[in-house]
Amino acid sequence: MRTPITPSNAPTALGPYSRAIAHGGLLWTSGALGLGAAGALVEGGTVAQARQALTNLSAVCAAAGTDLTKALRCTVYLVDLADFEAVNQVYATFFTAPYPARTTVQVAALPKGGRVEIDAVVGL
Repeated sequence: MRTPITPSNAPTALGPYSRAIAHGGLLWTSGALGLGAAGALVEGGTVAQARQALTNLSAVCAAAGTDLTKALRCTVYLVDLADFEAVNQVYATFFTAPYPARTTVQVAALPKGGRVEIDAVVGL
């Protein structure tokens, strides 16, 4: 059974999709942007947006009864790969070894002009 997850303390979805779906012992999250509670990008550029995106992702996990320590895989989408190391530093404050598998890709653009978006597959 697919169970949609809708956290009360993270921005709502920007379109017709769920923030996350719990199914088969896994949580499949949608991408998290660096949006604050009001739905606008946080100030401070890529580093601040990465921190907020991971905070939002953590809130989605908590609403499903899990947390990022159970993350199996993440995808990081960056508008500029020159931000790779800076985002790694933020990322390392949210995850511990053994780290989840991860792919990082550069994209042409992200919703709302975001600089970084992160999604995850997390164990329940």
